[in-house]
Order: sequence, then structure tokens, then C-alpha cells
Amino acid sequence: MRETGGDQVEEAVAGCVAALRPAVARNWAEVRAGGLDWSCHETAVHVADDLVAYAANLAGRARDAYVPFELRLDDGTDNSGLLHVVETTGALLAATVRTTARGVRAFHPYPFRSADRAGFAAMGIAEVLLHTHDMATGLGLPYRPSDELADSVLALLFPHVQPGPTPWATLLWATGRGELPGRAPVTGWRWHNNLVIAADRLDLVGIRPAEARDLRLGGDGGFEWAEGGPYEGTRDAAGFLLKAYEGGTHRPEFGVFALVRRADGRAVGGLGFHSAPDEDGRVEVGYDLTESARGQGYATEALRALADWALPRPDVSSLFATIEPANTPSQAVVTRAGFTKVSEDEEGLAFELRAPR
Repeated sequence: MRETGGDQVEEAVAGCVAALRPAVARNWAEVRAGGLDWSCHETAVHVADDLVAYAANLAGRARDAYVPFELRLDDGTDNSGLLHVVETTGALLAATVRTTARGVRAFHPYPFRSADRAGFAAMGIAEVLLHTHDMATGLGLPYRPSDELADSVLALLFPHVQPGPTPWATLLWATGRGELPGRAPVTGWRWHNNLVIAADRLDLVGIRPAEARDLRLGGDGGFEWAEGGPYEGTRDAAGFLLKAYEGGTHRPEFGVFALVRRADGRAVGGLGFHSAPDEDGRVEVGYDLTESARGQGYATEALRALADWALPRPDVSSLFATIEPANTPSQAVVTRAGFTKVSEDEEGLAFELRAPR
């Protein structure tokens, strides 16, 4: 798949500069940026500060907080100089994204305290697109980024937002900057980087709608797969995730995870939830492995890690899995992970693991 990265960051920044350059002779400090409390000058500085902060966190592998520095302009910097700073900080983020390995994650507070290179690229693009809109609105300038850029931001950072008629209008609505027919106004919002759960030898990497779409269409979802992968079960699960996203019912924390082997960075299978928990807190799980990765304990390890993450949540009372009677290896996996058989019928054997409370 074509991963959101440095090229898209540069495209967003170039669009920002082109949109704002006609107004460089005006006093941006005296013009409010759209619906923000900041002036256009303050907003442009904020964009540059975020771009370089994202680059610094990713390059420096920040773990628990932002790298402790702040951008400050030289005294007397005019608007042309400020746009040059935006261009330069955008180039720094683009270069950092391009030279960072896919599996690297660094600190970002919301919601799971980390993001990967695609997440940092998407956050940078979102800052540029949204705040250019704010500044252009204040300055009375036309601005509309490509739908491809807006769609990439939505599919990476807003997996909880149902797609709308056009990506740009949806992104503006999702961030409290516009209206969509049939949807209530948004007054508070956050973007949503993907969840990663660490196991002993694996990382359970949350699959985002952009990656699910590619997997469902026969691509690799941006992962490097072990021989034989991705298995058909993972592609089917990606299709269910995508259907939930398009229907507005997807809860990212109860989605699908690629099982990425830490030793070589290869995905060896998929695991995840069939849906969010029901009203009783029960949620079904499923999993598969590429044939080359079977028989090594990966499925049990991943299932234990998923259970350790899910069961302490107040909205989860139990996990269950339905397994065909003839699939004895899968029955052994859930048994080793602590599940017990609770029923048996023509659809299969039901195994359950209850929260310890």
C-alpha cells in the first residue's frame, strides 16, 4: 500500500504556503484565525512548532514526554520568513518520517501515548490542513486541500468517525469547523492513534481503516509479512473492520491487530475482536497465523496479551471464542491462554475467559 509519509507532509505544507503567500503583506498578528482564539501569526507559529516537535519526538524516540524545547522566531521575522519556517519544519518532519523504520514508535499523549511514523506524518498533515483553513478563513483567502490528503488523515487518525460525503467536509466537521447534514455539531474532539499491545515476542499492532482497506483489496496493509501471509482470516477481519468504520460503529480499541514478530519486524498473523463488547460486557475474539509461524506459541502469547489488556476494562466482563470441533490446535491455544469450554453445539465449541472480579 502507499503509506502516508514524507511526500504527503510536503504536499500539505506546499499547499499551505501557496494559499497564504498572497497575504504576506498584511499584519497577521491583527487578524484572528477563523474560529480560533489565536491570531494568524500565532497559528502559523503553532503549526511550525508542532511540525518540528513531531520530527523531534520521532527522531529522538521520545518515550514519556515531548522533547523539551520550543520553537522561537528571531525578532523582526516577517510573514515571508514565517512561511519559510513552516516550509523548513515541514521538510524536517518529512525527512524524519522517511528515514524512520516502520515499527518505531515515539511519544504522543493521545490516546495510547505513542504513534508510529505514519501517525506522526498524519498528525503533521492534520495540523497543516486544519490551521491553514483557519488562517485562510481569517484572511479571506480560498483554500481547499486534496481529498486524498483529507482522507488519509481521517483513515489514520479518526477511525471512530464515519466517513461522510467528501473527506474534506468530513474532516472539518469532525474537528468542529463545519457542518454535515444529519450529524450533530462537534464541540470537542481528539484524534486517535492506533493501539499497540506488547507481548513477549510480539507486538499486537492495531490495524487502522487505511490499512484494513488495503488488506481487504489484497494488499499487505503496509506490513511486511512472514511467508504465507496475510492469511485469509486476517483479510476477512479487515473487511469487517472496514464495514464497521464505514457504518460508523467502529471502536478502534476493539478492532483487529497484526501480530508483528519483534525479532524481524514481520507480521505472522492477525488477532482481534469481532465487535465491541455487548451490553453484558461479553466480546468475541478470533485469530489466525500464517502457516510458517504455527506451532511456536505465538497465538497463545498474543491471546494472553490481548486478554491482559481487555479484561481489566470496566466495559469488559469476559472474552469468548467459538471454535470448530475438528480444530483441535485452536482449542489448545485458547485452553493454554486460560479459557474454559462453556458450551458445545452444531456451530462449534464455545470457550470463555472471565474477568477476575
